[in-house]
Amino acid sequence: MVKGKVLIADDEVVVRKVICQILSKDYEVLEAQNGEEAVNIAHNQKPDVVLMDIMMPGMDGLTACSKIKSDQTTGGIPVVMVTAVGFELNQRFSKDVLGADGYITKPFDSQELLRTVRQLSPNSK
Repeated sequence: MVKGKVLIADDEVVVRKVICQILSKDYEVLEAQNGEEAVNIAHNQKPDVVLMDIMMPGMDGLTACSKIKSDQTTGGIPVVMVTAVGFELNQRFSKDVLGADGYITKPFDSQELLRTVRQLSPNSK
């Protein structure tokens, strides 16, 4: 069976590794350490889901989400913001303005993360 692909974009190595551990049994996991890398990987690899931190150096997650969602090639890829910033305004802005498909606040529950990815990934079991 073909594994779905999930792209994790987070500047914190520890966060990427934790998410990778949670998802690697069921998904091929790609990693980006900033928004620019995430946009490039999304364009070249076409992951099933992108998990995107908001606060990253260089291009932040909000800008990267906007670029992914506004590009013809990547616009259909679900993007979930995974961030320590839990403000309702950020959640609404991410979804309503930038087109994010979900919003998970750190620290997150591993089951919630897995459930969200499974709901959004067309290649989930």
